[in-house]
Amino acid sequence: MAGAARFPYLLFDLGSTLMYNSGKWLQTLQEGDEALLASLQSAGLGLDGEAFKDEFDRRLGAYFVQRDIDFIETGTAGILRDLLADLGFTSLPEETWRLALQAWYQVSEAYWLPEPEALPVLETLRQRGHRMGMISNAGDDEDVQRLVDKCGLRPYFDFIFTSAAVGIRKPDVRIFQAALDYWEAQPSQAAMIGDNLQADVLGARNAGIFAVWLTRRAETPANLQHLQAIVPDAVAHSLADLPDLLR
Repeated sequence: MAGAARFPYLLFDLGSTLMYNSGKWLQTLQEGDEALLASLQSAGLGLDGEAFKDEFDRRLGAYFVQRDIDFIETGTAGILRDLLADLGFTSLPEETWRLALQAWYQVSEAYWLPEPEALPVLETLRQRGHRMGMISNAGDDEDVQRLVDKCGLRPYFDFIFTSAAVGIRKPDVRIFQAALDYWEAQPSQAAMIGDNLQADVLGARNAGIFAVWLTRRAETPANLQHLQAIVPDAVAHSLADLPDLLR
């Protein structure tokens, strides 16, 4: 129980931390756009398919850039609704665009798989007495909730916070504070485990939370950009290293 005494509360990132993506981004985006368009057309919307997909992707790219500047998460649903409204579809039933967005996300969801050691490690940490929560940067809350259930993660977590639901992205300290408030915990009682140096490590450290950088899938351009400037409190190659690291 020594680990639990030091850090009774553990916060986890989701993507590239507890699960990994086995697909390729460009192919996934193209398949998703086709599914999105097919759903809308089956609902009776007369759309110029190629023009619609190009404009959706353009707006999506601009959204991805902006949210990493201001750390505000407005969500992909807003992008789709605004685009449809600009194309003249201003009175659509909510179910129409929700089903279309779900079809878009389900393509990428098929490629996300749990890390092999995720469930055994979470079970070990739970048996040691740790309380666990999740904070995920994501453009759609329902997408994350489906992924959590697909990977069998939900039983281990007291809460699943997404930036889409909260409206704030990591590394903004407010989303970390929301997690601490849920438990009525102090920052010194918690550790954050994630793969992203800025979102997970810097965000946690700014909130006064012990930051563990998970490096198995962390060789990304974003991390390489911050490699010298952001220093974690501890480094773990994989989830399997956590039980010993957190003792």
